[in-house]
Amino acid sequence: MDSGRIRTPRTAPRGARTARVAALAAAALLATVVPSAQAVAAPVPRIDLTVLVVDDGGSAVEAITAELKGSGVPYRRIDLDDPNRPVLDAAFLSDTVDGRPRAKYQGVVLPHETAFGPDSAEHTALRTYERTFGIPQVDAYTWSHPGVGLDYTNEGGWSGVLDGTTAGVTAAGRAGPFRYLSGALAFEDNDPSIAESYGYAGRPRAGYTSYLDVPVDGGGRASLVGEYTADGRRELVVTFAYNQYQRPFRALARGIVEWLTQGVHLGQSRNYLSVHVDDVFAPDARWDTARNCTPGDFDCVGDEGEGADPIRMTVADAQYAAAWQKASGFTLDMVYNGGQGEQWKTEHGGSDPLTDRLVADRAQYRWINHTYTHPFLGCVQDNTVVPWRCATDASGNTLWVGRSELSGQIRNNHNWAVGKGISVDRSELVTGEHSGLRTFPQQPADNPHLAGALADNGVKWLASDNSREPQQRSLGTATGAAKTVPRHPMNVYYNVGTAAEMTDEYNWVYTSRADGGSGICESNPASTCLPAPLPVATGYAGHIVPQEARTALSHVLGNDPRPHYVHQSNLAEERLLYPVLDRVLADYRALFAPSAPVVNPRQKDVGTELNRRAAWDQALAAGKVTAYRIGATVTVKAPAGLAAPITAPEGTRKQLLLGTAAFGSPYAGTRSAWTTPEVLQTSVTLTLPTA
Repeated sequence: MDSGRIRTPRTAPRGARTARVAALAAAALLATVVPSAQAVAAPVPRIDLTVLVVDDGGSAVEAITAELKGSGVPYRRIDLDDPNRPVLDAAFLSDTVDGRPRAKYQGVVLPHETAFGPDSAEHTALRTYERTFGIPQVDAYTWSHPGVGLDYTNEGGWSGVLDGTTAGVTAAGRAGPFRYLSGALAFEDNDPSIAESYGYAGRPRAGYTSYLDVPVDGGGRASLVGEYTADGRRELVVTFAYNQYQRPFRALARGIVEWLTQGVHLGQSRNYLSVHVDDVFAPDARWDTARNCTPGDFDCVGDEGEGADPIRMTVADAQYAAAWQKASGFTLDMVYNGGQGEQWKTEHGGSDPLTDRLVADRAQYRWINHTYTHPFLGCVQDNTVVPWRCATDASGNTLWVGRSELSGQIRNNHNWAVGKGISVDRSELVTGEHSGLRTFPQQPADNPHLAGALADNGVKWLASDNSREPQQRSLGTATGAAKTVPRHPMNVYYNVGTAAEMTDEYNWVYTSRADGGSGICESNPASTCLPAPLPVATGYAGHIVPQEARTALSHVLGNDPRPHYVHQSNLAEERLLYPVLDRVLADYRALFAPSAPVVNPRQKDVGTELNRRAAWDQALAAGKVTAYRIGATVTVKAPAGLAAPITAPEGTRKQLLLGTAAFGSPYAGTRSAWTTPEVLQTSVTLTLPTA
């Protein structure tokens, strides 16, 4: 039988043949005037600059989501465990806008390559969408197998714990999405008793390009991260487990986003590090290793002052600081108390060689006002009880340090510096102990006179303690009110000058009562006790330095601009700060190529960055930003006055009122900037390089 075929007669009736000839003639005539539908080029699709994240609750997707959020990349999250989640079909993924096909997402993050099931309609719809619009997909964590372009691990690969392993960024990785890395990437082994990273390293098959690999038994290397191209689609395949805090992921995160977005996205990222040295010119009290307290503190029983042996830098310490800066290529922020220096001078025969040396070297540092004599500027403290409390009047009203004293402390310190020829920005301020700001539990509100005193002196950026207030906030309600700049406290204590003192106090804080410590670590759910006290002779170099360097570097790699703060005592005596900073800088420079240098911002620049990020996040959450790419043109529309963070490839141009200009500034192989429309424009328009 010939079932299913339609038979056509060899000849049609005469009338039909006549009509057919006429129709063909008409069609031929039209063809000479109007192109056929098939000859008209389909419009270039619009690709919206938003990432689709499909979340299974695992740490890998969580990590990539954190990177998107932290750098300001818009994304939509779909929870696989939500029974009411939308279904991924053609209508969910794409539509038509102004007659032009639109891809609603520029990239897709999946937990693994078959997150919806390999035979599901959603799996098919997603693959069709990616193939149609050229949309990349990240497989956040999967295993080595042919479905992702790799051999099984028993075919010349490897699987197991990666702790202590050094991976290598391949030539393709350094030429591609991970061009900002130097080449070697070590998997940390912070605790030998815990497996921190696990991976499946496989040998690449056809269509797979390895970006990160490790050596395997028998010679050769096997891949942990790479690109798999097949069936008109591209996948970034990651075959090791991670979370958002681990160094290997933090180092790779930027490249993952660049690959996912094809180098064009909203948001930007930098690696920031700045260090504030508080109490410059002032002495700091010394930890008492016998009484386990600090003379001058309210809880130091039997104390009658700050002790006879305070810690203060010397001329030699100042000379060392200047030499260290030059050798390291890193600038410190000197947070100074001029009045404390004057008081020291008066008490020491009218001479202060330290101040003379630092002032002579003033151009080598940045300087920040820390008030004239470092008083507590919040409520009036009642020290008759431990812990202290705010003093009150007869009616029970809190007594506050007045606006006049607040303003005088700020003004006098600024004028002192100007008189010494020190360049200081009056918009920046750090109060002693961050006082004036609310201090829980004793002082749950800001000093009501603080905002006025800041306005009196032109202060726009006031330091706060990130461990207490990690978010930026405004001080007062007036237009142009000052904002906080949270700072990370470094665990190099203000009241120690030697490694032995530092270790002794560290043991007091981080060991249990049974081990002779304070037990603070036992009662604080955010803390962990040491298994045993650190050896006093080696504890600082062997445990504290690597721990604090690791913590600081995690902030640097996390696109966190917040400054770190220490004290002048840490530059004195055994100069405890330098081993930590040397470790941070050495580890960083071993990891990153010169195209991604450490960015060392001023306090006001940090404040501006945090302020812009908050406004940007609010606009994204409110759905007030529209951004898309059509061919080589990127268009970004945002509320008037809102700066948008944009990242694009080298060679990108920004449309001006007349002509174009190079867009942004270079960092890590891309160009990026906070940018707004030019005069008489309502949107930002970028032209991407076509090569």
